[in-house]
Amino acid sequence: MTAFPAHAQDLDCLQANLALLADRHHGTGTHTRLGAVLRCAPRPLTDGPLAGLLTVEPTLDEQLADAAALLGLDAADRRRPGPGEVPDTAGGPLYVVADAYHLPWVPYHGTKHVEHSFLVDDDGGDTLLISDAYHNDTQWGRARPVQLPYIREDFAALLKALPDGTETVRFTPRPLGAPPEPAHVSGPPPEYLRGYAEHPDRRAALEAFTLETWLLARARRLHAAHLEERRGAGLPEPVREHLQRWDGLVEHAYLAFRRVDRGRAEPPGLFERAAEALARDAVAFGAGAAVRGVVASVLQIDETALGDGNLTVHPEFNSIRMVEVVEILEERFAVEFDPADLVPENLQSVAGLCALLNRALDHE
Repeated sequence: MTAFPAHAQDLDCLQANLALLADRHHGTGTHTRLGAVLRCAPRPLTDGPLAGLLTVEPTLDEQLADAAALLGLDAADRRRPGPGEVPDTAGGPLYVVADAYHLPWVPYHGTKHVEHSFLVDDDGGDTLLISDAYHNDTQWGRARPVQLPYIREDFAALLKALPDGTETVRFTPRPLGAPPEPAHVSGPPPEYLRGYAEHPDRRAALEAFTLETWLLARARRLHAAHLEERRGAGLPEPVREHLQRWDGLVEHAYLAFRRVDRGRAEPPGLFERAAEALARDAVAFGAGAAVRGVVASVLQIDETALGDGNLTVHPEFNSIRMVEVVEILEERFAVEFDPADLVPENLQSVAGLCALLNRALDHE
């Protein structure tokens, strides 16, 4: 049996099977590299009732670029087979993308049109093996990692029933370099949330925004998994709390959609909550992660013991250590803090130091 990625629940339906391939070729846990860079670069939707709104959902091209850059998987052969044409699997597993509406093993079957991936491999003789690492709970049922044998003739019939066909990719693995350094890129522009909050079609906007929150939350959990693997230790409490904040936002978005879908009033506060979660990313993953690391190192205490509150509760913290933290942050980030900001109330908490660092970085 295939060992499915340990963080399958943190991967979207295209990432999941890129992750499965990466772990096969390069070893268990390779897939967490997909979470190395926490970025939020929305692209505009180009069709449908929400055209013009921004989405963080990556395209297949972007996913394949990440596979090459982060997982050591180069797309050597990418094509669209003819209707019912069973792809050649003699050279190893093929990555296949198709409309989940027509795939009988996923809960979207017969209910929702969405791009979905799976792997096809030879299972000996006239049998093919379908592997799908996707893990999600949906309103139509649960998706869990699965392997399914298919007679070639039955698989050909499945492919022939796909109105839009499939896209197949054969990857060539190459040696991995050093694990990528974790990085956090600033959040989306203001119009990202505003577009969903102000769109007149509330049902369509909230249905789409539910997916947005789901993608955003998964990306943050995967980033946290990469951080945890790089650290070789548990996550700091502020990061765990932030992930819970995102999980709460996903629940709020889904509740809002379901209420509007059933003709009820839209619950308030969703987009304010989303703005807060996005703003707190920098504290949890951006400057916050760096600040916590520096403070923990200077005080020689476990980073997991640091919250965002007052550092004076730690006996190791004093004015000498405070100045040392400031000097290290200035040197590491090549910034000079505004003298007016260098007052004790800004320097005695992780949150205060994060705000100080973010202001300095914004002025660079």
